[in-house]
Amino acid sequence: MKMTKADLVEQIAYKTGIEKAIVLTTIETFMKSVKNSLEKGENVYLRGFGSFVVKTRASKIGRNISKNTAVQIPAHNIPAFKPAKVFTEGVKSKVAVK
Repeated sequence: MKMTKADLVEQIAYKTGIEKAIVLTTIETFMKSVKNSLEKGENVYLRGFGSFVVKTRASKIGRNISKNTAVQIPAHNIPAFKPAKVFTEGVKSKVAVK
């Protein structure tokens, strides 16, 4: 099962009665705001939902298997999402284990 951005827009528009175009603009603005904040190194905290955070990966040595050489991978930042405890517990109780 999956939900796309279009599915999310449709569901929010249906539940709120707001036009799909306005909902789409709102969702895209939210995503851009989160992205811009993370690019600036600012974490985004949404109480009861989770946190969008910037994690720093340490430098390490990788391997190029085809050339059998070592490659230095520099330290870098990556975006991450940490769900809130309430969020995690809700998913655990609702999703069936396959």
